[in-house]
Amino acid sequence: MFRGESRGAPHHRQRVRALDVLRGAAVVSMIIYHACYDAVVLFDANTIWFTNTIVRSVWSASISWTFLIVSGWMTVFSRSNARRALLYGACALGVSAATWVAEVDTPISYGILFCMAASTLMYSLSRPIFELVSPWLGLFLCCALFMLTWAVPTRTYPVEHLAWLGLRSSAFSSGDYYPLLPYSFLYLAGAFLGRVMRPTHPRGYPAWMLRDRCKVLSAIGRASLPIYLVHQPVLLLFFHLWLR
Repeated sequence: MFRGESRGAPHHRQRVRALDVLRGAAVVSMIIYHACYDAVVLFDANTIWFTNTIVRSVWSASISWTFLIVSGWMTVFSRSNARRALLYGACALGVSAATWVAEVDTPISYGILFCMAASTLMYSLSRPIFELVSPWLGLFLCCALFMLTWAVPTRTYPVEHLAWLGLRSSAFSSGDYYPLLPYSFLYLAGAFLGRVMRPTHPRGYPAWMLRDRCKVLSAIGRASLPIYLVHQPVLLLFFHLWLR
């Protein structure tokens, strides 16, 4: 998701701490969001404000969109996007299997880790083509396509086995659903944004992006993937012990 380091060209040797802080803030927000979700949905806590659809939708989008954009941005730093795609894919399979076995809530199929894995692999295989596109043009097109395909997964379709693309049937359900349409465009927008922001000056990124402004959030951001994998089991254990 979640890891990324300044690598490759000489002006990329310094780590861009601003991305770590941004990702760390998203992780903290995610943990609080899931704690509220578990308390209300799984443990019947009386929290009226969290049941508001707009509040939940905006809060959830602020987290997942940040992860997808930053993960796309990491394509300009990664030594091997193919290897990163395999890591995301393995984690996605593990999360899906765990939720199917645990049966605590709706099992996850084609969640955010799947989207990141598929999008990273797609970018890795098509990188020479993406490099031919102007980064500003690519950023504009991806944002436009994201908005145009936004409603695709909100409907149901008389087809089977295309939920990964965004064409879900009425029988499909998932506790976390981020199909390629529209979310791969958000990831690719992050990849083009990374190219837009990629420094051409030998001194690299501006100082404010390299400065470690919040060491706690920066550390959380660097460990975002393992935190993502373990935070829900820890939250569920906490609520079980607390209720006892």
